[in-house]
Amino acid sequence: MIEVHHLKESRSRRITWMLEELALDYTVISYDRDATTRLAPPELKAIHPLGKAPVIKDKDLVLIESGAILEYLVAEYGNGQFVPARGTADYYRYLQFMHYAEGSAMLPLLLKLYVGRLGDAGAPLHPRIHSEIANHLGYLNTELEGRDYFVGTELTAADVQLSFVAQVGVRNAGRHAFPNLTRFVEMVEARPAYQRAVQKYSE
Repeated sequence: MIEVHHLKESRSRRITWMLEELALDYTVISYDRDATTRLAPPELKAIHPLGKAPVIKDKDLVLIESGAILEYLVAEYGNGQFVPARGTADYYRYLQFMHYAEGSAMLPLLLKLYVGRLGDAGAPLHPRIHSEIANHLGYLNTELEGRDYFVGTELTAADVQLSFVAQVGVRNAGRHAFPNLTRFVEMVEARPAYQRAVQKYSE
């Protein structure tokens, strides 16, 4: 059975959602953050030396990084689902969004989180951070114009990978700021597989 090593208040939901879409058996092993530092506990390093989450263990394989985990699950168990055919324009668009989600879109969101902890000392950075967040959310909102998914006409792993950014964006900006992103979030959160993932663990 696949193990998902999950750090509370992290981005592991994408992994359990995909596992539900693939109808795979899995178990979630959950870890609490340190109450003071908000860092992962040392026990996670027993699974992977970086001590980060999410991590999956499948047979003898231990794998980190959400994008890599999603690509592994789709390649190993997807039977052609959740990824466009290789060599097509949709496939390269898929690759773009798989890398974009963590490579570019998450950076300003993380900066907002970390700089926010600096209090007044971080105030000079707020305008630039907020403008970058608006820039990325506006881009994603435009990319969903006239379409349900970021790639093709069916859910792909790229949609799963981008879901966290979309959810945080809608929560922070409000439901009316980026209507296409709001529609996307509502649609994916209504999927039975997503709801099953939520029911199995809620943090």
